[in-house]
Amino acid sequence: MITVLIPHSTEPYFESTLAQFIDSPIVKKILIVHNGAYSGLHAKCTGMKVDSLTSGKTLDAILKKLSTGYLLFISQAQSITFNQAALERFVHIAEDTKAGMIYSDYYEVKEGKRSEHPTIDYQLGSIRDNFDFGAVMFFSVAAVKKALKKYGAIGKIERAGLYDLRLKVSAVSEIFHNQEYLYTKTESDMRKSGEKMFDYVDPRNISVQKENELVATKHLKNIGAYLKPKFTKVPKFKQKFPVEASVIIPVRNREKTVGEAVYSVLSQKTDFAFNVIVVDNHSTDNTTSILSDLAKRDPRVKHIIPDRQDLGIGGCWNEAVLSEHCGMYAVQLDSDDLYSGNDTLQKVVNVFRKEGVAMVIGSYTLVNANLEPIPPGLIDHKEWTPENGRNNALRINGLGAPRAFYTPVLREILLPNTSYGEDYAAAIRISRHYQIGRIYTSLYHCRRWEGNTDASLPIEKINRNDYYKDKIRTIEIRARIQLNKRK
Repeated sequence: MITVLIPHSTEPYFESTLAQFIDSPIVKKILIVHNGAYSGLHAKCTGMKVDSLTSGKTLDAILKKLSTGYLLFISQAQSITFNQAALERFVHIAEDTKAGMIYSDYYEVKEGKRSEHPTIDYQLGSIRDNFDFGAVMFFSVAAVKKALKKYGAIGKIERAGLYDLRLKVSAVSEIFHNQEYLYTKTESDMRKSGEKMFDYVDPRNISVQKENELVATKHLKNIGAYLKPKFTKVPKFKQKFPVEASVIIPVRNREKTVGEAVYSVLSQKTDFAFNVIVVDNHSTDNTTSILSDLAKRDPRVKHIIPDRQDLGIGGCWNEAVLSEHCGMYAVQLDSDDLYSGNDTLQKVVNVFRKEGVAMVIGSYTLVNANLEPIPPGLIDHKEWTPENGRNNALRINGLGAPRAFYTPVLREILLPNTSYGEDYAAAIRISRHYQIGRIYTSLYHCRRWEGNTDASLPIEKINRNDYYKDKIRTIEIRARIQLNKRK
């Protein structure tokens, strides 16, 4: 019933992982992909030399060899131990649900300790290429054939073939999340969550990202959510603003850094009037007194303490944007970050003036607490292009910084009252209709330190964040499908 695909490894665990499939009566065939270093002897095993496990060429060759109802795809060369009757459970769920692909929760071993690793439900907006399926993907061969017949064979791509296959299957059949812990794997990537989160913008991965963009864009076309590069002109509003630009800083308990952040705004050299609106979300440390003192010394500092007690970062932004102090443009700065020079604000406003866009996104440099650059350094999001940026934005988890908005447009849509993904939600909502301007030089020092909110998150918080961003994408994709139907 099952064909198993497993990447070969010279590590000792490989033979014990392989033995589970050899001994299983429901495994008919085992394809062992390798780079020329494997010669198996068991009758069930067939070696297959490949350059890349996830290339279109490899996957096309694998799919042609299938004669079973299911393909169990092990995507990582790691130690994997299946739990009691796990293979049978995959089959039973596949038969009962008729899903195109199944994945499960799992246990993981890190530094000798075993813990639960739950995964999240797949949804329409789960089109990012880094979705966590774990190490095991269980495909219905019938669903795979149906998807490839409808949307064509996997493209001539070197690394994004599995991504392409998964998206095509998702367009014709359900991708089903089983919340049972069906296997245990030994984790080899020991980095913290804050160190992994920038992998997708590492310049060393640019060729892979370009492939992923092509795959994701084709998927959006397949499901009717692709938007052509035709934009609505940003409306002109006659309302008066107190200043041309406002820098908005939401803050809670950042006594060590908020003063520096405010000073980096006050030191800006511009040809226009600006202010800085600091929304103090009921700090319990010395933040409030620091800001109160700064506001007394410089009238450009607007210190707001909201009446509400239920605000996240997005809610704090809304308080600032809707206030009487807000300028025509609202520019972001986090309370523990700094502008990289005294011309940052001028550069951002220049793009608004020249291009007439609804939003501007800059680039930033990752630095440590001492403002020393750390890998991967400059985060410029060059994957954003005027022609396809708003489509590719649905594939990735962030869009860069600093972010700046044309205030009248932002006042219409506002930000979700959350403390994660709120700016991303606003950006992709704006990009549905309006063009977004980009600056690819570094404007911003983003400090990574142990106090960052995403420095080292437990899996439950990572899952909650990822599920929410997928939900944001689900909403946006549905809106774009409806928009295309009305055209």
